[in-house]
Amino acid sequence: MEDDELTKLREKKMQELRDRFDPAKRQVPAGHVPVIEVDETRFARLLKDHPALVIDFWAEWCGPCRRVAPVVEELAQEFAGRVTFAKCDTDRNQRLAMQFGINAIPCLILFSRGQMVDRIIGALPKETIRTKIMRNYNLQ
Repeated sequence: MEDDELTKLREKKMQELRDRFDPAKRQVPAGHVPVIEVDETRFARLLKDHPALVIDFWAEWCGPCRRVAPVVEELAQEFAGRVTFAKCDTDRNQRLAMQFGINAIPCLILFSRGQMVDRIIGALPKETIRTKIMRNYNLQ
């Protein structure tokens, strides 16, 4: 494969990834609870407004993050009204990632009333993540 073809293919794939994670380009079905995009400017308010909060620290280039993303979306629907889910791009929000000692992604951090109560590192199975969420927030 020639360099030009390879470059075009890489650019196309990167654009597909950007489009996939761009909330403005996603179709949101009726009744769907979106996963909130969080950044450094909105973090404190989000933490204050949502007593049960799970933040998925991720990056576009991260393969395991892409595997966890649909699981986070599904769990956001399952726990709608009880637990709020958010995503934080570690490349764009490096201070937040450093503040919470994120050294591996994906990393889900569970907050209860503004305090970190647990951390889930890696692309774990949905059931494992669900169990940790239920245990940390005393859900049935």
